[in-house]
Parts: sequence; C-alpha cells; structure tokens
Amino acid sequence: MNKPLITHLAALRALANPHRVQIMDWLLDPESHFPPQRDGDLVRDGVCVGFITDKVGLSQPTVTSHMKSLEQAGLVTSKKIKNWVFYKANPAALQQIAGSFTSASETL
Repeated sequence: MNKPLITHLAALRALANPHRVQIMDWLLDPESHFPPQRDGDLVRDGVCVGFITDKVGLSQPTVTSHMKSLEQAGLVTSKKIKNWVFYKANPAALQQIAGSFTSASETL
C-alpha cells in the first residue's frame, strides 16, 4: 500500500505547481493547444519541449525542469526525436490518482 501512496504523493507534489498543471492540461489535448510539428506527431509522439516553452512563456531550462518533475511523477513520458525531447501525457496515471480519491471517499 505504501508504493501507490508514494507514487500519488509525487504526482500531487508535481501538480502543486500552477505551470505544471497548465502544461498537463495542454498535453491532455495537444491538438487543441499546439500547432502541427515538423518532427513527431502531437498525439503519438508528444509535444516538443520548444513548443511548450513558447506557449508557457518560461525559459527552456525552467520548462525542462518542470517536465522532468512531471516525468519522475509518472504523469508524462518523454521521447527523443533528433535533437528535441517530446512529452506526452500519461492519462492512466491521472485516472489512477482520481480513482484513489473516489475509493478514499467511499471509505469515509
């Protein structure tokens, strides 16, 4: 039981930052929030860190740090294509977290 709790805690910590929450929202529906990419498909491969950086208005190192936090928490996956890193949301992780709140409320 500790393993899911630790995973959930890491995810909740990652989502405690408003920039990361905004980025996650965009990544859950990338075609609505980002233009088509030259390399990599928005849905299949994820969104290029450069596009995320431009949209969120932060420096590239700051965005990379945010993305690493989200990835370490299991909320996104990364894929390198050429010189760029592409990030894709992991909806299953979000569903698992949401499900834990549902089951916790049922025990109250």
